[in-house]
Amino acid sequence: MSIVQDSTVKPRFSRAAFAKTTALVLSFLLFTAGVSVSPSGFAVVGSRTSQAAGDAASAAAPANPAPPPRTDRSTGTTASGPVRAQPPRMPFYVATKGTTTIYLLGTLHVGFASDYPPEQPFRKSILAALDASPTLALEISPDDLLLSQDDVNRYGMCRSACLIDYLPDSMWKKVEARMRSNPAALKEIRHTRPWLASMLIETYDTLKAGFQSEYGTEAQLQNVYLRARGKIVGLETLNEQISTFTRLSSAQQREMLAQDLVQTPAENVADVKELHRLWRIGDADALKAWDDAKSSKLARNKALAAQVDNRVVYQRNQRFVQRIVAIAAPDKPVFVAIGALHLGGPRGVLELLRKRGFVVEAG
Repeated sequence: MSIVQDSTVKPRFSRAAFAKTTALVLSFLLFTAGVSVSPSGFAVVGSRTSQAAGDAASAAAPANPAPPPRTDRSTGTTASGPVRAQPPRMPFYVATKGTTTIYLLGTLHVGFASDYPPEQPFRKSILAALDASPTLALEISPDDLLLSQDDVNRYGMCRSACLIDYLPDSMWKKVEARMRSNPAALKEIRHTRPWLASMLIETYDTLKAGFQSEYGTEAQLQNVYLRARGKIVGLETLNEQISTFTRLSSAQQREMLAQDLVQTPAENVADVKELHRLWRIGDADALKAWDDAKSSKLARNKALAAQVDNRVVYQRNQRFVQRIVAIAAPDKPVFVAIGALHLGGPRGVLELLRKRGFVVEAG
């Protein structure tokens, strides 16, 4: 299947599909690049070929794929002879302080089947770390994700067509132009607040890139980890994630949306592909440097963009580190899987751990 769908294929949005898509947006909160607030824009929904795409909700609905048939931790080739497909490096690090060990994996919330070869979905060092860790910590627990739909509707949507009231006329015209090929989706987006409209528009753009939510790193990690009967916890609550956006001022929310409208859908898709390419290489600092450069280019108001970055990215990094350290204990490693753009850079999770006395090395 081509990475980008045929441009003549238009994903269809029913009201039910739109509701499911908003829930899926929340379940992948704060990650993929596309606005100056790097983790806030999403490439979340799965894509199919033209006939199989059908309803956008079907394409977007989070799947519960069966575990890979066999996770091979041995060396060598397959019994049939050909060398097995190798998983990407992914950003993976080990932080140690005395006898306390924290494993950190930078995730993508969407991906392709080829990112997780069935015989070995992750590198052996990652699989070994999972095996050694009694706790897997995700951004938000799977149980909380089940509750996300009502909260998205409550805090991200209005009974009236409120988006028009939040935006200057020039920005609303840009939203209309962007969504003209999907009038059903535009009708629903009219009822969203700007922060949710921003995410939905980027989600719609990313449909064309062929990414699938069932191949997000978190889903694939759980396929492997649940068989070991380990404990899965969240590093923040659902309310904390939602309040990250609901506490943004109207001006800050408009800045988010304005950035999503700067580029064409094709340019946004190209950025998601580049993010995916860099993630496969596995250098967290290189990922963050690329994203910072792109963020600077897209920012419409530098001061507002910095304010949103601080709330959506950097304050959350601080919270992540506080809770990671609280979970970790001597001789009881914890495996942490969070959005890859949270790891690198001078204000990223890796550097914050170094400042707390951890030695951090690539795994």
